[in-house]
Amino acid sequence: MDFVAIPILATAIAASTPLVFASIGETFSERAGVINLSAEGTIMLSAMTGFAAAQTTGSLFAGFGAAALTGVAVALIVAFGSITLEKSQVAIGFVLALLCADLSSVLGNPFVRVPGPTVPALPIPLLRDIPILGPLLFRGDALVYASYLLVIGTTVYFYGTRAGLLLRATGEKPTSAYVRGANVVRIRYAYTLLGGALMGIAGAAFSLDFKAGWSHRHTAGYGWIALAIVIFGSWHPAKVAAGAYLFGILQSVATIAQSAIPDVPTQVFGVLPFALMIGVLVLTSHQRGGSQFVGIVFGRRRRPGARGSKPAKFAG
Repeated sequence: MDFVAIPILATAIAASTPLVFASIGETFSERAGVINLSAEGTIMLSAMTGFAAAQTTGSLFAGFGAAALTGVAVALIVAFGSITLEKSQVAIGFVLALLCADLSSVLGNPFVRVPGPTVPALPIPLLRDIPILGPLLFRGDALVYASYLLVIGTTVYFYGTRAGLLLRATGEKPTSAYVRGANVVRIRYAYTLLGGALMGIAGAAFSLDFKAGWSHRHTAGYGWIALAIVIFGSWHPAKVAAGAYLFGILQSVATIAQSAIPDVPTQVFGVLPFALMIGVLVLTSHQRGGSQFVGIVFGRRRRPGARGSKPAKFAG
């Protein structure tokens, strides 16, 4: 591997870490049968809350804890509205995305461009010295390593455990899961809240690590990218993570291009990774996957195994 490319890829992996947490969180929720479209607002509000808590207390643990609780709170609203009240998941999530984004700007105003704590680098001894792999994978921080474990652990959980099988059955065939004794409502609540917590951690990962600090619409666009990655990754944790890392690489390429072509307005390079990511996802997805995405957006088709925008209500 070209030694010039190693630091670029290492930066891309680190930059993708928050998106990995957000995408895996959404994967948990959707695998249980709940589409949480509030991802954009959840990440933004959690980023603000996490930074505010860490800056006020001086504790990174307090920051990530507050962010996770924020994500859980938003997910609870989504779960209660769509599961218990049987209202449209899409409508609830979309409204919350807008509301939380605006709340983050209003409540976060006192913390705009205020310095605060950041996650320190944590190179792993011995492993960091391995040629190529060391600089790429083992010179990051605790969040980067946690994202590796999250992807591996989630993949094993989904496809190697009975609980993972039950989770997938709940999202794909809830009636069959219920007949076999599963408490579908409880399972959907649990995984929706877990997904919300991971989205909250993703928000804090932005404001306390990748894009340290807080400003207006600090993480704008990343929630929608996370939703797209989950769909085109076919709700498989490894594929979803690959999509997140691809986005990080595109961001690094855009940054390099901005330095190489100074005459082009900087705004172009700011949105370039998002446009390229959407294009790559469309081109590399099967025709079936693309039509699923269009169907979810416009309400013409359902996610594989989903039972419409209103999950069936089960006793218990």
